[in-house]
Amino acid sequence: MSSILTNNSAMVALQTLKSINKNLAMTQNEISTGKSISSAKDNSAVWAISKVMESDVAGFKAVSESLSLGESTVAVAANASETITDLLNDVKGRIVAAQEQNVDRESIQQDIDALTDQIGSVVAAAQFNGLNLIDGTSTENVQILSSLNRDGSGNVTAGQIDVVRQNLSTTTPVTAQTFGTTLSTQPLANDAIQVGAANTGFAAAATDPVSSVTVTGGNSTTVSFGAVSAGNSYQLTLDGLSINTADGSSATGRRDFQFVAGAEDGQADVINGLANQLSAFFGAATNSTDGYAVTVDVNAGTLTFTTGATAADVDVGAVFQNGGVPGSTASSGGLGALSTIDVVNNATSALTAIDALIGQSIDAAAAFGTVQTRIETQSEFVSNLTDSFKSGIGSLVDADMEEVSARLQALQTQQQLGVQSLSIANQAPQTILSLFR
Repeated sequence: MSSILTNNSAMVALQTLKSINKNLAMTQNEISTGKSISSAKDNSAVWAISKVMESDVAGFKAVSESLSLGESTVAVAANASETITDLLNDVKGRIVAAQEQNVDRESIQQDIDALTDQIGSVVAAAQFNGLNLIDGTSTENVQILSSLNRDGSGNVTAGQIDVVRQNLSTTTPVTAQTFGTTLSTQPLANDAIQVGAANTGFAAAATDPVSSVTVTGGNSTTVSFGAVSAGNSYQLTLDGLSINTADGSSATGRRDFQFVAGAEDGQADVINGLANQLSAFFGAATNSTDGYAVTVDVNAGTLTFTTGATAADVDVGAVFQNGGVPGSTASSGGLGALSTIDVVNNATSALTAIDALIGQSIDAAAAFGTVQTRIETQSEFVSNLTDSFKSGIGSLVDADMEEVSARLQALQTQQQLGVQSLSIANQAPQTILSLFR
């Protein structure tokens, strides 16, 4: 049946053309935006996921900037710590020179003071954007934003890298060790200190060893220690040591090695403290041919001094007194102990002190180096993770341009055919006129 009121063919052709035009518009939108899903109406679920991921990408950009800032800050501190270590080694060289017999210790002390001032300048300048990690002004850890962590419920927490500050300040107040001056009522052999065989003598003064043993070449003597209390002052005196001189020869001399126990020190601390002093001195100021050596047995509470077979006799004496002050440790006072180093009056103690300070600066540099490595690793990870997120977002919403191009060509052809079909359908009613001629 033909009708001039209802043209079904034209309606079908028109709906088809509308569908083609709609798909063509969507394809053109993909081409212009480069996205298959550019708004929530295209695919709300995928669009929502992509927007969450895009927000994370923006967050990781801020994390990357934070890591860059933190890396620069830590790098400054690490470089300063390494420089300070080099300067402290220079100080140690001066102190080793002061162990010799015929040197100008006052001139050496002036060099040490100048190096100390230089270390102070390095510490003061070791700041980045106003943050100094080694000046000892704060003990709080510095936190560097390192990641954004999203759990399965969508909750986001910030990850941090903690940077532990290191105190390398030369101005931190410290107190020097003070040997006890109170005459002990304890016999040396009774819960105090004893050299060689048992004796019942008393220590009259810090310069007057009572318990004494002569060690001949190739032999040794054992020093025994008893109970330890705060303020106990221990001295080992070695008289007859062969000590290097500035001209390359050696001279016979005496050295006193002291340790004052603090409230937290025990027998092992006393033994190791004196042994470290002896080892440092032997390595710096004596000839290896003399074979001076020290070994410890913490479990037995003993320290053993040994000489080489060709070494001259050495008198080993001990002093024990009460009422001493242990002084500040390197760890509690930064590098403030540099101000107490005095090679003019006590070159032996200075040698022990500088070793502790060098150890502290090395530990600081190592700690910063560890953090640097961690920051660099995290920074690389964040960069790779950001790229992965961007790739994932692209897989979700980016248009496949090869596919879109092929679809565009097909739709344009369909559009042309649709227009032709609609034109033919619209001309169909005119054929009805021939029925009325």
